[in-house]
Formats: sequence, C-alpha cells, structure tokens
Amino acid sequence: MLDLYDKIQEAVAFIRSQWDTPPKAGIILGTGLGSLVENIDVAVSIDYGDLPNFPKSTATSHKGRLVCGTLNGLPVVAMEGRLHMYEGYPLKLITLPVRVMKALGADLLVVSNACGGLNPYYNCGDIMLIEDQINLMGDNPLIGINDDRLGERFPDMCEPYTQSLVDRALTIARRENIVAHKGVFVAVAGPNLETRAEYRFLRTIGADVVGMSTVPEVIVAVHEKMRVVGFSIITDMCLADALKPADTSEIIKVAGEAEPKLTKLVMGVLAEEA
Repeated sequence: MLDLYDKIQEAVAFIRSQWDTPPKAGIILGTGLGSLVENIDVAVSIDYGDLPNFPKSTATSHKGRLVCGTLNGLPVVAMEGRLHMYEGYPLKLITLPVRVMKALGADLLVVSNACGGLNPYYNCGDIMLIEDQINLMGDNPLIGINDDRLGERFPDMCEPYTQSLVDRALTIARRENIVAHKGVFVAVAGPNLETRAEYRFLRTIGADVVGMSTVPEVIVAVHEKMRVVGFSIITDMCLADALKPADTSEIIKVAGEAEPKLTKLVMGVLAEEA
C-alpha cells in the first residue's frame, strides 16, 4: 500500500504528464463559486475520478475537476469543487490535493467557501476575509506518524492566514467598493446544520462565521509552509434568536450572486503575484 508521500507523487506525475508548467498558486473553489474558472485560460481539465488517489466530489454544485492553466498570466491549479468530511472521507484524503498543489510548485493557497453568518453585523452576500480559524471538526489531518518530507511535527498556527494577503484583499475591496469584513471561521463536521444552542456557543467562543470545510486544508497548507488567503461568502444568517430553516438552493443562489465580487478580490490578490 502506498504511503501518503507516494500517493502525492503518483498524482503529481499524472498531472505533469498532461501539464508540465509549475503553478504559482493553488485555488480551492467552494459552494457556488466555481465560475472563477471562466477567467482561467485552461490548459488541462481533469476529473477527480481520473486522478490517481483523488476521491470523487459528491457535494451539491461541486463539479469535481482539477483545472490547470493561467489566470491573468499567472500559472494556477484550481479545484473546481472541494471535498468534505461529511462525504465520508478521512481528512488526510480530503487534504491530499493541497499537498499535490505544493508538490507541483504552488507556494500560495487561495481557499473559498460559503458559510453561515454568526456576527450580527454581517449580512447575506457579504464577503469575509478569514483572519483566524477554530477547528471543531473533531479530527486533524496531521494526526499520525509525521513525514518530515511534507512538514515538521508541530507546525505553528499563530498566523494560519497570511496577514499581508488579508490586508491586500481588504485594500482591493475598498477600492472596488465591495463589502468585506475580517473575522474568524469555525469549522464543524456537518452535514446537519447547527441548533440554536450551538450557534450561541459558536458565537460565544469567538466565531464570526461557521462552515464545514477549509480548516483541514489550511492546517495542511501551514504544515507545507504555504502562504494562505481565505474568503468566506455569507450565504445565510445563523442568529440564534432569529433563526429560519436553511434553504440549500437559496444558499447556492446567494453564493452565485456574490461570486463576481469574490472573483475581483481573488484576481486582484493574484495579480500582484504575477
């Protein structure tokens, strides 16, 4: 049986056989945010099912393709649809694509997600730059014997999201007149949404938004010493005293309507990397 390092190398070899340009950045596109791919000059698009050791994406609106090409001249590799713990995959497998991106050459990871707003000063359709995170998923992708070829045993998490990139994105938001906050993302396992009591708890411990992804990928990116910038689109409000049943179709609709704003921010951040 292949170990994690060998699985990474096998996937990298397959991708390089079709696209041999080292990417500068890796991008993970979350719920309803896949149209950023329309701005990529695509060289190769590979279904996850055709990639060695990649699981298939089963989440709603996630196409499950790895897109390789250039974005405004910058070589990038993008996940058109991510993987989630609630789909039944272990975190080591969920985060394998991040390690593949790093092995291909990417030193910057851009993550995006749709999330529920806990901060009462936020509104549906707003964008939040993730400044910090809380892991309440009950697991960690680094548990187990550490492979020093991938990263050190105890990676420091004092700045999981690169502050200079957060500041760059906020500057672009102000210039483009886009409502953008800076806050804390908490990750839970899902797939059920939270109770009123759980929303109160999450807000009490300092979370501004809640979702079911992103945190494992960022932990692995830090382990790999990648720079990280993260964007959350608030698609529904999770205020315990004014809670309404969530509508998945409405969540995807709000994410899609906010996507042009997110695209401007991502492209602006990456333009300074070219």
